[in-house]
Amino acid sequence: MADLDQFSSGLVETAWLQEHLDDPDLRILDATVFYRTDPLTGAPIVESGRAEWAKGHIPNSTFADLVRELSDASSPLRFAMPSPTQFADAMGRYGVGAGTRVVVYDGNNAMWATRVWWLLRAFGFEQVALLNGGWKKWSLEGRPTSTEIIARPPAHFEAKLDPAWLATKADVEREMANGSTCVINSLGRDAHRDAHIPNSINLPAVEMLDAATGAYLPLDVLRERFSAGDALDRERVVVYCGAGIAATSTAFILALLGKRHVAVYDGSMQEWTTDSSLPVEKGRT
Repeated sequence: MADLDQFSSGLVETAWLQEHLDDPDLRILDATVFYRTDPLTGAPIVESGRAEWAKGHIPNSTFADLVRELSDASSPLRFAMPSPTQFADAMGRYGVGAGTRVVVYDGNNAMWATRVWWLLRAFGFEQVALLNGGWKKWSLEGRPTSTEIIARPPAHFEAKLDPAWLATKADVEREMANGSTCVINSLGRDAHRDAHIPNSINLPAVEMLDAATGAYLPLDVLRERFSAGDALDRERVVVYCGAGIAATSTAFILALLGKRHVAVYDGSMQEWTTDSSLPVEKGRT
């Protein structure tokens, strides 16, 4: 029962995954993306982690490509939510469908894995958990790796969007002044001081991880931090960041702490700041 409960909690440990690597119903997805800033132009450089995954990964894992397959390429916004059809087609190719369970991980800061977790939940798939510490912790512990690229049998994935998981710009406009809604900025403190949505609080996603292992901080510590921000007592929570990525890590933590249907503002600051009619605050943390 305890074994089952660990997956059901939404967060599995490396030892658990090693024990279950060969489970026939388990699909392991590596969602790594590399994101950096061009030192000359300041422009963002986004790279799929597929090439690094091919050099070594958790055995039996499949690469889930957020850059090329799980984002809407027709949108002017980076990493915009794909259509249900696009998402279902990709998941079907990964072998994810009815009767399967999914564990997602990445190689940096958990937020790419939680982005895939959030997309799965938003499109109605509940049998998904995150690997605590991801590739970083797995590697530090010397657990088995592989370069084998396996072909999963195609599956039928039915994607039905649950709007409770998604916030639009209009939703945020309406709710930023609503006392029953907590709006959280998941970006770092400097970015929050530079510009944020009015009345939002700052709970940086990267500060919720252990720097040495990449694992989430203990639940009691996370609960204390989110309680201090009043996030757990509000009727509704909306989270945002720069491009809807780090915000999904915050949504994941809130789910671990018992909050249901935390809405991610998918457009986040990349959309908000391009609309001159919308207010932006600076300085307050």
